[in-house]
Amino acid sequence: MLAVSGNSIFPRNSKSNPIKNTAQRREPISLLQTCKNLTQIKSVHARIIRNGQEQDPFAIFKLLRLCSNLNSSDYASKIFDRVRNPNVYLYTALIDGFLLSGCYFDGICLYFQMVEDSIVPDKYVISSVLKACGFQLALKYGREIHGQAIKLGFCSNRSVRMKLIEFYGKCGEFEDAQRVFDEMPEGDVVASTIMITSYFNYRLVEEAISVFNGLRDKDTVCFTAMVDGLVKSGEMNRALEVFRQMQMEDVKPNEATIVCVLSACSQLGTLELGRWVHSYMEKYNIKLNYIVGGALINMYSRCGDIDKAQRVFGEAKERDVSTYNSIIAGLGLHGKSIEAIEVFRAMINQGFRPNSITFVGVLNACSHSGLVELGFEIIHSMVRDYGIEPQMEHYGCMVDLLARVGRLEEAHAFIRTMKVAPDHIMLGSLLSACKIHGNLELGEQIAKNLVDCGKADSGTYILLSNVYASSGRWKEAAKVRAMMKERGISKEPGCSLIEVNNEIHEFLLGDIKHPEKEEIYNKLEELNQKLRLEGYSPATEASLHDVEDQQKEWALAIHSERLAICYGLISTKPQTTLRVVKNLRVCNDCHSMIKLIAKISKRKIVVRDRNRFHHFEDGICSCGDYW
Repeated sequence: MLAVSGNSIFPRNSKSNPIKNTAQRREPISLLQTCKNLTQIKSVHARIIRNGQEQDPFAIFKLLRLCSNLNSSDYASKIFDRVRNPNVYLYTALIDGFLLSGCYFDGICLYFQMVEDSIVPDKYVISSVLKACGFQLALKYGREIHGQAIKLGFCSNRSVRMKLIEFYGKCGEFEDAQRVFDEMPEGDVVASTIMITSYFNYRLVEEAISVFNGLRDKDTVCFTAMVDGLVKSGEMNRALEVFRQMQMEDVKPNEATIVCVLSACSQLGTLELGRWVHSYMEKYNIKLNYIVGGALINMYSRCGDIDKAQRVFGEAKERDVSTYNSIIAGLGLHGKSIEAIEVFRAMINQGFRPNSITFVGVLNACSHSGLVELGFEIIHSMVRDYGIEPQMEHYGCMVDLLARVGRLEEAHAFIRTMKVAPDHIMLGSLLSACKIHGNLELGEQIAKNLVDCGKADSGTYILLSNVYASSGRWKEAAKVRAMMKERGISKEPGCSLIEVNNEIHEFLLGDIKHPEKEEIYNKLEELNQKLRLEGYSPATEASLHDVEDQQKEWALAIHSERLAICYGLISTKPQTTLRVVKNLRVCNDCHSMIKLIAKISKRKIVVRDRNRFHHFEDGICSCGDYW
């Protein structure tokens, strides 16, 4: 309801002036500046009506702007509908309000209503509605508005051109976007940034790089867009190269740049670079708000230094739900499940309301320590106490939790009770557990379901082949691998990264491309001899191929994480902690071997695999051999 309703907005005496004096007119305008919510707006709106200002364009414009800023577009629409002859500025104010509320199509419709009412658009409303068309991907309407802009002579206006580039870029119409872009002055950094962002939105990485490289002078926003786009495209190393270029060109990063760079460090596991970024923040007084704080906590936890992540969390002056989510997820990844749950409970006691992401972190922590009953208690609380319906990620954590502890049939039954159909990740997790716990029958059933419904990926076939191989059914295993070859499905190669002297070194299975390969393999042979003296015997059953044991031993010995560790041992000082990131789950044999390597080398070795972190020290792993 509007604040006041009635038949007439003017006093009965038609000779009296509806706006008595300038001071009376200004009073509601100044009151609007103090409004913080819709209730206060309605109170001031009532005064505007009593003053006879409901048709005053200036007062209504201010009122519509304030409603937009407070995300009250519904009330703004009701105010607008009572204006008898709205001008282009009032239309623009309401269209902007729809934009801020995400009601893009309503904004487009209002624009065409304005044109229908013979109100001539100006460059400001054209810019606003083009932005709405971009978000709505309304190509047909946007082209029509572009035509109107040409007729009205607005296409020489820089703001309109920017919005045209953005509109065509969002719609993936890059020939049109390029055509408008080419009309801009050479070296326009804002237009170039829009093009770069548009290309990245469609995964056109090389095209974005080409535009970036064509710019002579780049600003912070342009560099940040480039780093962000590369990170989101999985090009972490290139993102860090752009950040280094930013330093060389003496362009100062902002909080958004720092968050993007920390994200790249997190995914690569580059702790030293992450530490440098942290020190850079402190040196240049980059504010540690809750967004940057969360990114920093995430970086330290995903790069293997969970103690530092906890210190950053403890020192953070600004915290929100995302800050808590970062530390809970980090503690879970490192197997510190009880601590993760304690932080979760402290968060609730502090008055923060957990969200869907919070519960994924807590349930994942339960999964890493086999806390089944607590996991069920938490997922029930999520629905009962917070009204959050479980999504695929929450169900996946529960299936993983049950499967890890060997309650395979219960996990399978749980899947059948879910409100959503399982995805290939969830079923793959159960299939992996079937291999570990030796349940061939259920493993075959799950794999068949995945293949039949077209959800099978390379991991599905490899797991099924390994299930057969671990049971000694070599013919079936070979048949599955032949099926993979026939269907053109290739196995994801094992890959490990290690950071040494601020450089990332990548190793694949049996890698011989590294310039120090001879020293690496000599170190590997030396370790194998020392480990045998310690009682190590290769678990050849972990090499699931129908070949002789000697061949199996060699297949295990050249796993990528072992090569990365050997390189770390020959390239760093004694007692230096080695940190390795692997893209796949570490195998049982490598896990046993790394425990012994940590013991005989007197090193701490931190390995991040696909599932979690392993902290190896003095012959023991932090996972307690449960992963």
